[in-house]
Amino acid sequence: MAGITLTQAQAQLAVWLAADTAVAQGQSYAIGTRTLTRAQAGEIRTNIEFWDRQVKRLTRGGGIRVRGITPG
Repeated sequence: MAGITLTQAQAQLAVWLAADTAVAQGQSYAIGTRTLTRAQAGEIRTNIEFWDRQVKRLTRGGGIRVRGITPG
């Protein structure tokens, strides 16, 4: 994902984690003009997983790592 910084990914992850907490407590949660409820629990979980992967990828320094290949 080009152009996304670690700070931005962490902020997005925090937003979706807050949404999950609110919805788990039976509340609704607004992100911009959208209101999320328990009906969107799957969408919230998907976004948490996505942003968690992005944070982990950016924390590692990004890129693809290839192991076990020797120049020939």
